Amino acid sequence: MALDTIIEIKNASLFQDEQLILSDVNFTIERGEFVYIIGKVGTGKSSLIKTITGEIELTEGEGIVADFNLKGIKPKQIPFLRRKIGTVFQDFQLLSDRSIYDNLLFVLKATGWKSKTEIEQRIKDALDKVGLPNKEHKMPHQLSGGEQQRIVIARALLNDPEIILADEPTGNLDPETSEEIMRLLHDISLTGRAVVMATHNYALLKKYPGRTLKCEKGKVIEVEQMTEIDFESLME
Repeated sequence: MALDTIIEIKNASLFQDEQLILSDVNFTIERGEFVYIIGKVGTGKSSLIKTITGEIELTEGEGIVADFNLKGIKPKQIPFLRRKIGTVFQDFQLLSDRSIYDNLLFVLKATGWKSKTEIEQRIKDALDKVGLPNKEHKMPHQLSGGEQQRIVIARALLNDPEIILADEPTGNLDPETSEEIMRLLHDISLTGRAVVMATHNYALLKKYPGRTLKCEKGKVIEVEQMTEIDFESLME
C-alpha cells in the first residue's frame, strides 16, 4: 500500500448473508481525498461502507484500511480499526435523553478514555472544529437539524480519525444547511483525513466535486464525468 493510501480494496467480492453483493471490487483512497459513493438503493453502497468498518467480513480479495488488514481481522481488533474511522449518519443517532456533552462523553468512555482533563479537552476541541463551541450543555432537541449534524461530525472527530465515512449526511437537511455541512466536510478533508460520502444529491456533487465511485450491477466503477440526466437515471 502506498504511503498516502488509507483505503485499498483489491479483487474483492463482498457478501451479505452469503449473498454476493459486489464483485471484482478494486479501488484506493488517499489521505485528504474527498470521495463520493453513489448508486440506487440496494446496489451495495451500505455493504461497501460496512466492509470498510469491519461490520461485514471480507472473505474474498484483499482490503487494507488504516493499516488494518480486513481479511481475517480478529474481533478484538475491530474496535481499534473503528477508532480510525469517524461515522456521520443521516438520522444523527444522538441520544435524546442526555446533553451534547454527555453524548460526546459516552463515545469517549466507550473507546477507552479515562482522564477527565483529556476528555474535556477532546470535547472542547471537537465542538470548536464544527463551530459550536458553547453548545455542550444543550439537549439535542434544542438544536436545529444543521446544528445536530454538526454535533454528529464533532462526535466523529473525537478520536482524531484518519477516515470520515458520511452516509447521506445531508439527507434530512434543507439546501442551505446541506451546503454548510458540505463545506465543513470539505474543510475536514483539507486536514489530511479521507472523507467518503454516500449521497443521492447531484447538486451537492456538482458544486463540491470529488472522485466518484458508482455502485451498479454488482460492480464498483469510477466515474469521470456525470451529467444530471446520467445521475438521475442511475438513481431511479
